[in-house]
Amino acid sequence: MIVLYEHPLSPYAQKVKIALRAKGVDFEARLPKGLGSGAAADDFGAGNPRREVPLLIDGDQRIFDSTVILDYVEERWPEPALMPAAPAARAGTRMIEEVMDTHYEAINWGLSELRNFRRAEGEKLERMTARAGEQIAGAHRWLAQRLGEAPWFGGAAFGRADLAVVPFLNGSAGFGFAPPAGSALAAWLVRVNEVPAVAETAAEAAPAAEAMKGAWRALEAGGFRRQYRDHRLEWMMRSGGVDVVLDGLDRDNIRLAGDLDGAG
Repeated sequence: MIVLYEHPLSPYAQKVKIALRAKGVDFEARLPKGLGSGAAADDFGAGNPRREVPLLIDGDQRIFDSTVILDYVEERWPEPALMPAAPAARAGTRMIEEVMDTHYEAINWGLSELRNFRRAEGEKLERMTARAGEQIAGAHRWLAQRLGEAPWFGGAAFGRADLAVVPFLNGSAGFGFAPPAGSALAAWLVRVNEVPAVAETAAEAAPAAEAMKGAWRALEAGGFRRQYRDHRLEWMMRSGGVDVVLDGLDRDNIRLAGDLDGAG
């Protein structure tokens, strides 16, 4: 049995679940113990030095990082193919995925920090939210250029580029920043959410998104130490949240990436 350590709201885990379902691969989804604390243990902690979802376990193989997992899934279960055949198209797919995983994810994550974890309020909240909206609009324009007139980002068929985009667009739509009504990107979002593998994965995320609205209580109680690393830290620093970072470090409710310890 394939085991996937995940969280329903993680867009990185959603990508993997969509791919597995699109290929008809049975798997058991597990929520890691201690996720969000930085001290997750068991198979999850041993298999992923980042202590982040997703982690795929296939027999003796423990594979972390969503992009690496998707490459493994494509090679392990090649049919139906989710990657295009042409080298240029494959490179284009990987570039879209990289932008979504870094630039776009950071914006959605920042909005969650502001709203669900109440890192800001009043005028600061409004200003940072407006800035996030501007950034999302720019990302939508970038995506629209790559979609063009095609039904899917990979051309004629649903594929990896589509599953790499949809979790993030669904996430920002949930914050009130959907693609412009009547646009080709908006039509694509409706179309891709009708793909069975996407619809099932999105349905699992909906109750978790609702529950996340009260996540600030767990943060205040010391139940979370949110990880600020790489693109997320950069987003917060350049979008007006320097004091958010400093306050979180002072209150010990944010964490940075830790050192490798040989556990994996």
